[in-house]
Amino acid sequence: MSDLTPLARLGGHLATDLRDVTSDPEALDSSGWWAVVADYEGGLCCARFGDVRPAPLPAPVPGRWRGPAAGAWVSSLDRAAYTEGVRRIRAAIGTGDVYQVNLCRVLSAPLPDPAPGAADIDQLTARLAVGTPAAYTGTVRLPAHGVEIATASPELYLRRADRTVESGPIKGTGRSAADLGEKERAENVMITDLVRNDLGRVCVPGSITVPALCAPEPYRNLVHLVSTVRGELPEAAGSAARGAGGWARLLAGTFPPGSITGAPKSSALRLIDALETTPRGPYTGGIGWVDADRGTGALAVGIRTFWIERDHPRPLLRFGTGAGIIWDSDPDQEWRETELKASRLLAVASGEYDENSKNAGNDRSAAATAARASAAPGARPVTQRPPAAPRGEQQ
Repeated sequence: MSDLTPLARLGGHLATDLRDVTSDPEALDSSGWWAVVADYEGGLCCARFGDVRPAPLPAPVPGRWRGPAAGAWVSSLDRAAYTEGVRRIRAAIGTGDVYQVNLCRVLSAPLPDPAPGAADIDQLTARLAVGTPAAYTGTVRLPAHGVEIATASPELYLRRADRTVESGPIKGTGRSAADLGEKERAENVMITDLVRNDLGRVCVPGSITVPALCAPEPYRNLVHLVSTVRGELPEAAGSAARGAGGWARLLAGTFPPGSITGAPKSSALRLIDALETTPRGPYTGGIGWVDADRGTGALAVGIRTFWIERDHPRPLLRFGTGAGIIWDSDPDQEWRETELKASRLLAVASGEYDENSKNAGNDRSAAATAARASAAPGARPVTQRPPAAPRGEQQ
């Protein structure tokens, strides 16, 4: 661990020379450049760095990342448990308790070699950048604080430029645009409306707009539907007046991101607590950067994200996947969607996917990795979450 120096690689910048770490969101409206990790359960880690400079994503270095064996992944919910969860959500929709819920599962596998030279999370980011490029690819590496994250998120949670704030919820995923039908569009519109309401809590009344609704956004092996929601923060939230209406209020009013919870948010959160068996951690939280001196920042939704937990007999690599469930959802189809989202990423992490390879079997190998990770009957999570009281509406 000693040679894993703290760093953050976010927004096209490399940040080193760690100066401060805090869980206080008010720090994001003080001064300096901050890396930010907000986990789904509400934990917040803000790290201020002294040396921040433009830098490309790293190149893969042979031997600096040894991922888990492809067959070592274990799912917190196996297929039977996940599809039963979908049925329970549909039943709740039928009684009017909720309209949509994002049901997730966490995959875990032990690292074969936890030594710093073979388990550098920044080198997993390098491989993700090659195998699954995305708009918000990056690293947050704070070993002494238990934070080692590699993300290749395509989804914007919050972008702020002084008083203007924007969100880019993704709902609807298919192998091609032809797979995105009325079910996916209805899901996207529902969550876009939720995000409008969330931003409406902290923005100037009447300032919320939707510049883009259900726009198809292609990636290498799938297509998403993406909407854009924009608003204006109160004048006191601008760079001339730190604190009032700033990042703390913005996070309090919108977290967790609506696209990975459901609608109404309070009811969706209660169902998530009842059905999911393992903490999500940074998965579906917020990961990004804030430049407090310039009043700018961007946080991605923590999807397509890996993280290392070293407080186990053998350090674990974790990864989350999920799907949005509505009345029209088919349980088996939703399970397959979680596999589609995970397949290539798990293959990258396990070293099965090589962008430079001419082997046409790469995609088949990726799908096989996801199937091995999740299809075994009776798969159990590595650790269980203790029972928690239902979470109320975020304030």
